[in-house]
Amino acid sequence: MKKILPFGLIVIACLLALLSNQQEVVNIPENSIDSGDTAWLLISAALVLLMTPGLAFFYGGMVRKKNVISTMLQSFVCLGLITIIWVIFGFSLAFGDDIGGVIGNPSTFFMMKGMIGNAVWPGMPTVPLALFAMFQLKFAVITPALITGAFAERIKFNAYLIFITLFVLLIYSPLAHSTWHPDGILAQMGVLDFAGGTVVHMSAGWAALASALYLGKRKEQIHTPARISYVILGTGLLWFGWFGFNAGSAGSAGILAASAFATTTTASAAAAITWIFFDIIQSKKPSAMGACIGAVVGLVAITPAAGFVSIPHSLVIGAVAAVVSNLLVIWRTKKGIDDTLDVFPCHGVGGMTGMILTSVFASESINSAVTTNGLFFGEVGLFTTHLIALVAASLFAFFGSLLLLKITDMISPLRVSEKDEVAGLDMSQHNEEL
Repeated sequence: MKKILPFGLIVIACLLALLSNQQEVVNIPENSIDSGDTAWLLISAALVLLMTPGLAFFYGGMVRKKNVISTMLQSFVCLGLITIIWVIFGFSLAFGDDIGGVIGNPSTFFMMKGMIGNAVWPGMPTVPLALFAMFQLKFAVITPALITGAFAERIKFNAYLIFITLFVLLIYSPLAHSTWHPDGILAQMGVLDFAGGTVVHMSAGWAALASALYLGKRKEQIHTPARISYVILGTGLLWFGWFGFNAGSAGSAGILAASAFATTTTASAAAAITWIFFDIIQSKKPSAMGACIGAVVGLVAITPAAGFVSIPHSLVIGAVAAVVSNLLVIWRTKKGIDDTLDVFPCHGVGGMTGMILTSVFASESINSAVTTNGLFFGEVGLFTTHLIALVAASLFAFFGSLLLLKITDMISPLRVSEKDEVAGLDMSQHNEEL
């Protein structure tokens, strides 16, 4: 039974595809598709897709040699599995007709119905709805892939597939709907999340902490990265793809996209250099690994703020996030929590830092969607709202993930045997080696 569960999803998807009516055409006379905006979002979607292979290299280079293929595959497989889920009803759960402010109606865009023609999403009215759906798919793909760094080197692949399926349906989609759907509860509160600080990085970070605690420590605590060059390559691909992640979230090829592009560049650069300098202050040698981790932390932190803050303020966001995440890595090490690749300190804490600093530096002069300026400008409303949302989203993501881990473990044991762990997941899970 356990062995046929993953294959069952493919069979169901194919049957639904044969039965669904894909000839439905939606034409909206008032709608005006803009070719420039459409071209930019097509490019952005491709850039965000590239981030997942980039993450595979980033994580793959950090683990031990005997686990490189397994770790990289855990990222890469999301491109396939999450796409199928998204096409069937994942997109509907995130962006379908509102149900209670927390989830979408799974029938709204079931099997991508209504995507043929010039239908649009209200938040991006100048690009086809099908393109918006595919752009958002790439966010859904990389989020569970981010979690894998926390339980690297000790999880069964089949159980992993079950867990990420449940995570996307029951954690990611509700957060995406609550934050990005106009009727979502967090959106109604006024929470600002330009490209996924709450939806992507906080959810993945808290799920990572839950996973590290639930699975426990690895049997072998000595950790020697397999390929630092992979980490550098992965960082470059992530940084490159992140321009689609953030600037693409503007939804148009205009001033806002340019602003998000600039803040993304600046924050990441500031974080990379700050991480290096902070290591030097602690009497550590400046390292390629540190520079790469710092750059990614800066990208994480600027994600919720990219289209709401000025370029000078993005420097501050990157620098502050690097120091905070660096300190949390030290804390995590002292506490003995085996978050293998520091997903929680970097993505979870980086995302929370970015969310808070968004409420500090957000300005209506940058983006008209900002109805209340940030704390830096003397207004406290947005700051208070973000603190409340941060606590609520954190509790939901952490305890929800713990529950899903328990359910998955009951269906198919999550952790590999000690023998398989010592042998390495490349051979024990996939019968392959680097």
